[in-house]
Amino acid sequence: MPAITPLKLSALALATLALSACQPNPQPASPPAPEVQKAIGAADADKFILDINEWRTKNNPRLGAAYWVAATYITDDSQMLAAQATEENLEYVTRKVDEAKRYNGLTGLSPATDRALMLVKLGSTMPAPNDATKREELARIAASMEANYGSGKWCHAGATGQQECLRLQEIEKIIDNVELKNTPQQMAEAWAGWHATAKPIRKDYQRFVELMNEGSKEIGYANTGELWRGGYDMSPAEFDQDVERLWGQLKPLYEQLHCAVRGKLNEKYGDAVVPKDGLIPAQLLGNMWAQQWANLYPLMEPYKGVGSLDVSASLRKLRDAEFDKLKAATKGRLDEKQLAELQHQADTAMAVKMTKIAEDFYTSLGMPKLPETFWTKSLLVQPRDRDVVCHASAWDLDLGHDDVRIKMCIEPTEEMLTTIHHELGHIYYYLAYKDQPSLFQSGAHDGFHEAIGDTITLSLTPKHLQTIGLIGDAKTDERAVINNQMKLALDKITFLPWGKLVDQWRWKVFSGEIAPEHYNEGWWKLRGAYQGVAPPLARTEEDFDPGAKYHVAGNTPYTRYFLAFVLQFQFQKALCDASGFKGPLYECDIYGNAEAGARFTAMLSQGQSHPWQDTLEKLTGTRQMDASALIEYFSPLMKYLEEQNQGKSCGWAGEA
Repeated sequence: MPAITPLKLSALALATLALSACQPNPQPASPPAPEVQKAIGAADADKFILDINEWRTKNNPRLGAAYWVAATYITDDSQMLAAQATEENLEYVTRKVDEAKRYNGLTGLSPATDRALMLVKLGSTMPAPNDATKREELARIAASMEANYGSGKWCHAGATGQQECLRLQEIEKIIDNVELKNTPQQMAEAWAGWHATAKPIRKDYQRFVELMNEGSKEIGYANTGELWRGGYDMSPAEFDQDVERLWGQLKPLYEQLHCAVRGKLNEKYGDAVVPKDGLIPAQLLGNMWAQQWANLYPLMEPYKGVGSLDVSASLRKLRDAEFDKLKAATKGRLDEKQLAELQHQADTAMAVKMTKIAEDFYTSLGMPKLPETFWTKSLLVQPRDRDVVCHASAWDLDLGHDDVRIKMCIEPTEEMLTTIHHELGHIYYYLAYKDQPSLFQSGAHDGFHEAIGDTITLSLTPKHLQTIGLIGDAKTDERAVINNQMKLALDKITFLPWGKLVDQWRWKVFSGEIAPEHYNEGWWKLRGAYQGVAPPLARTEEDFDPGAKYHVAGNTPYTRYFLAFVLQFQFQKALCDASGFKGPLYECDIYGNAEAGARFTAMLSQGQSHPWQDTLEKLTGTRQMDASALIEYFSPLMKYLEEQNQGKSCGWAGEA
């Protein structure tokens, strides 16, 4: 699965249980009418917030269970229960948003109550209309779109001529093309097969947008995109400027990497498939959405064979050894069903082993062991008997009583190991801020939540991986550094424009700039402009390619991931400085450092109780998100790429 995952409950739970950290109506708030002013005071506002915190704490386990079952047992019944839970939450959130307005302009509020009211006023990332019938419709559509994604399959004639139906993770193996043996046509067919699964939700999505926009307007925002951008302790316009500033810092590095990758793909497939100076066909980049290109590392490896970086091979070897051990413990001949069961047991054991590797990193920093219920209630592998939403996610079902879980279909790959570290970042954030009031139990902003686990992955240096036995000799000479940076950049740098454009598309959809009759056209214009990629096959408005991405079907805001990919390097630099590390940033490993762990935990424990600028400043000394640490980290690779790209025509027509 991709390393980028949603902010962690299910998409439905995110939309309804987690009240967004949004700014109040950007227009000046009107004070209460004189007769209302006399009737209410600061104590009433305190009681209003206390009641909300208590309701959330009491109801989260019950409603969260409905979402969990809907994601892990995809049936008509479970989707009905999830839709009912969503409708109940939408009704509650919509009502409380309206009630919160009575406290506009009230003086004498405590800082905590004033901030909590700010968080309540804009409700959720799925703003619902006041009309009960429309709320029910919104909830039903949300449940249906997530179920469509989780149960999607590509059915086609297999190698034997018999029809076979493949789940997403099976289709991804064709697209990932880790051995670089699949043809462009084979990958294009698999790509199209998965993207076709989104066609059924196109009309639903159009109605979904209409209903959310209606809810946003009732709150006081022009559309849902403006509401989402209001959630960063600054105005939507200021936030837009901040994102553009960050992209301006990062774009030169992405352009150099794109240029080098396009050149290698052109050498492999020829001008007819990959033009020397144009867009790269999306199916060739080793990922279903072309969001991260790490599977191209064998093609892009600068210095062949320098440093052993094949973590996946080591993990597969461990899994196979587990299978052989289980098989040796049985007696007699095993039939196909029994072998499949043993394989499932080996996969489960390996998933637990990989998760414990990640847990060990966090506990080395002084954080607690995962609760026992984590191991009994999490879903770590694809069940043999049913469909589940395999998209990795982390869950906090009881807001402070330790029922934390992850939902993944883990396989023995380096990408999955990285994803586990990412998901446990969410889990340890939950555990760190569990003593905060429930309205403050969230990240300082949503990008913080996504950055925590990714910060930890930056310490999975070759030396660290050698120490825990997953690679051989971890060379540290200049060529090994470039190899390692290339591998990481194909994961981190290639994601940046994708992380920005997903919400660029949605914001334009919400505002009407991209009309329903141009959904797909608008999507591919942005992908061409920002990523420099093109669809592998002709697309029409019968297609709905954005809906083939979980976060669109599941209504999870996406700019958080772009911000997280900046923040993780900013966090890492601050933690490395705190640990006393003096070498180049790309060599820093904070494993086992108590001071770094204490600084990190102190930040996590604040949750959303303060503006993110305050929280960031306490860890990093600055109040501004900044990509300088990322650029510093990859400075050796940038120099290498500039040298390799001399004489090439980099860039592409229409780039953003």
